[in-house]
Amino acid sequence: MIDKAAPHTETRHTETLHAETVAERRRLADALATLTEQQWARPSLCSEWRVREVVAHVTMPYRLAPEAFGAGLASHGGDFNRYAAQDAKDAAAQLGDAGLLELYRDNIEHRWLPPGGGAAGALSHEVIHGLDVTEPLGLDGPPVGRIAVVLEHAQPTNLAFFGVDLADISLVATDADVTLGSGAPRRLPAKDILLTITGRRPLPS
Repeated sequence: MIDKAAPHTETRHTETLHAETVAERRRLADALATLTEQQWARPSLCSEWRVREVVAHVTMPYRLAPEAFGAGLASHGGDFNRYAAQDAKDAAAQLGDAGLLELYRDNIEHRWLPPGGGAAGALSHEVIHGLDVTEPLGLDGPPVGRIAVVLEHAQPTNLAFFGVDLADISLVATDADVTLGSGAPRRLPAKDILLTITGRRPLPS
């Protein structure tokens, strides 16, 4: 007997993740609309990027067709981080703060999916980079439930990418039903756990 429920369940899950992504983009766009020029120029949690470069980075999928992205990546020797850094600086300079915000708003419903990341990866991208902006500016972050969804989809490869080792400790959310790792527990708010596993904050001792 063929199980016809599984594809429908997967579709519903994908749509739920997309709805959360759209809500996060809308939330961040509203926050960006309140920023002064000085705030756009503030350092973000991303090393060497100001707020405006972070926003430029999250608009990358809207600005570049696959062919242009591939050519740009090749021109940087296949080094995505180096390419993304240059692209963010160039786009921020070319579009300006108002142009970046307009482009971001125009693509709130966009269905971009990161390679290999799927709908969960798209949500993670928005939430993490949103925190890169809102945390240094002292603005509200995403709802705890949305952060918990991102944490629930965290994979060992994600932790390895940011050089995080949870071999000896576990991070237990104090405001959500989420635990990462299997060692001695360290209790933190979900937002702090996400900032920790993405290398924005050091592991608690």
